[in-house]
Amino acid sequence: MGLRGGVLCPTYGLPNPLPSNRSRRNAGMRLVSSATAAAAGRQKRPQNVEGEFFVDHRCIDCDTCRWMAPETFTRVDGMSAVTRQPSCEEERVKALQALLSCPTSSIHTEKPTKEILEIQKMFPLPIDEKKLPGIYHCGFHSERSYGATSYLITHPEGNILVDSPRFTERLARNIERLGGVRYMFLTHKSSSPDVSYRDDVGDHQKWSNRLKCDRILHSGDVEESTANVEIQLHGGGPWFIGTDFELIHTPGHTEGSVCLYHKPLKVLFTGDHLARSEQSLLEIYELYNRQSVSLQLRSVRKLLDIGFVWILPGHGRRIAFRDNQEKISALEAFLANKEPPFAQH
Repeated sequence: MGLRGGVLCPTYGLPNPLPSNRSRRNAGMRLVSSATAAAAGRQKRPQNVEGEFFVDHRCIDCDTCRWMAPETFTRVDGMSAVTRQPSCEEERVKALQALLSCPTSSIHTEKPTKEILEIQKMFPLPIDEKKLPGIYHCGFHSERSYGATSYLITHPEGNILVDSPRFTERLARNIERLGGVRYMFLTHKSSSPDVSYRDDVGDHQKWSNRLKCDRILHSGDVEESTANVEIQLHGGGPWFIGTDFELIHTPGHTEGSVCLYHKPLKVLFTGDHLARSEQSLLEIYELYNRQSVSLQLRSVRKLLDIGFVWILPGHGRRIAFRDNQEKISALEAFLANKEPPFAQH
């Protein structure tokens, strides 16, 4: 199916049958056993402080653990490390959530803990139940997407999965309990020359098969691995899913990069188009662009007219602006710093 501008009308499908309690217990015990075996065969980074948690040498510096549990994890010598052990239950829970979300399974505990089975049940995690009701962080980041963040949006007209988490049966069942998924929106294709990385499309085929959802991707980013997506976006849009969601074409990072705008909650899901880095408020990933930086900056400029106050990116950190004016000021300052003077108007 192709879409050249218009409205998608979502409908609910029945969730798939759930496995037995015995199957779930067996899967949980396998997770504890495999995590213990992995820890035994991995080399602890010497930059870790002594204590229960540690990061091994396979860390890819994706930043996931550092924004999920900043009290515990810090970047040291180009990779993450435990620089302070959790000092309370809240910090410990965050560290365990980061452990499950690490795309390379590089975070471990010195001894196996059955608590990890309860932490699994927490995902998808509500991002802010008061300010962003119905929006969740899926966790379980995938190495195939270089640790990209995936989100679940629950909505009366059908839920939307934004980009692809690592496929796990536990997460699939948890998503089904929240109503399943009608659409899987893929913000862009891989921007890495390494074919082992599929960027934010990740395990899209497994999720599509398991949840029976329709995938959406811009035709400019369709490749062999995504040739069978159910809905391809054509042209420059905008496109709409019902009345609450607008899809905005933002080429630059890739030809077919598209942002999803949740209008009622004023949230923009940006994929790799725009995010916050550890060092700055706003950032684009020029090193990994498939298109020109100038094209991407023009795409950033068009966001000045969109009324979002939240940015939820695929890579990088979330941003919450106080209001639309602060958002506009931040975008204008970013563009003024990046664009040559003749391109600012």
